[in-house]
Amino acid sequence: MNIPFDAKAAQTRIDSFWQLPASFGMERNAYHNYLNEIVSDRYALINGLQLLRDELQFAYASKTDIHICGADLSLPSVVTTLAYTNCGDRIHQGEATKRYRDVVASRFATLSEIGELKLEAFFPAGGGTNNGATLAHVTVSHQMDDKLRRKLYLGNPKSLVLAAIDLKTHVGRLEEEGKRIYGKTRESPWREPRDACGAIVGALTSYHPHNMIHRRIRDDLGERNFQYLSTQKIYTDDGVDITMAVAAAIVAIRGIRNTAIAMTQEIDERGIAHLTASTTVNRPSRDDLVIYLARATVFNGKVRIQSLGTIAELFTGKLVEYAGERRLQITYNNLDSEALPVEEIPYQIRYSGIT
Repeated sequence: MNIPFDAKAAQTRIDSFWQLPASFGMERNAYHNYLNEIVSDRYALINGLQLLRDELQFAYASKTDIHICGADLSLPSVVTTLAYTNCGDRIHQGEATKRYRDVVASRFATLSEIGELKLEAFFPAGGGTNNGATLAHVTVSHQMDDKLRRKLYLGNPKSLVLAAIDLKTHVGRLEEEGKRIYGKTRESPWREPRDACGAIVGALTSYHPHNMIHRRIRDDLGERNFQYLSTQKIYTDDGVDITMAVAAAIVAIRGIRNTAIAMTQEIDERGIAHLTASTTVNRPSRDDLVIYLARATVFNGKVRIQSLGTIAELFTGKLVEYAGERRLQITYNNLDSEALPVEEIPYQIRYSGIT
């Protein structure tokens, strides 16, 4: 006789996850954010389960000797898949293709039989996401076929699936002649400064209604924010213009919200979604920094989102001493960036019918 899904065990992991601290809005080393915010949180959701992400672990039906690699699905198991979005601007690719893949994707993305990481990778101009519903659907539908899903679910009452999504935007940071500028950087020491992210800066400074990217970014920001950010400036307490950093943050946060809500239509009772949002700060000839902005989970009829907000005029910032230099700390509505409230949104669970 089949045993119904043990939702209590998964819910315990979710509740433990939300007890973990998180620090938002601070320029930090990419490795710090990837390890201490994304990887550690993600493992908290699946610790104690057999991690299934290598295609060879699904070879139990092979007629060759490779079938010995097939996983024992009677054990409590989790199948993971990973999707990320990243602006297609080449100035943003080094951090994404190297550090992110090495630190995050290598642990949670599917691994092909030849050892290649298999991620859902999308590069919308401006970052964030072109469409959260499409991103959610593709990520879940590619994760595994119905036959494998049935074997996994019938194998053990604690087995489940994890869909992990990381939404990213970017902003340039330039320091010349004693001034710091957000929204521009040099691609190399031998090139002139240019806008980064060009799509977001372009939408706010020279909006063209026939440019579909400009229209999408305007929609991501929302009309109120678009009007404010295109006519006003946001400064730190010592006069550094962080308008473009705030705009990039809002695009990423809108993306995580839209995608998390769309996930409710894609996962079933055994599906967990974990999403993050961040902005990469591109610095010429130096390692990029990452500003962690938001995290979210979707499981058991509840979307939970913890993030900086999406109203531009409520953002403030200051430069603080950190790691031997002055780093930007963005705050929202004077809230404690290490104790932001968690928003909860209920949804109707979709059941797989496999019990």
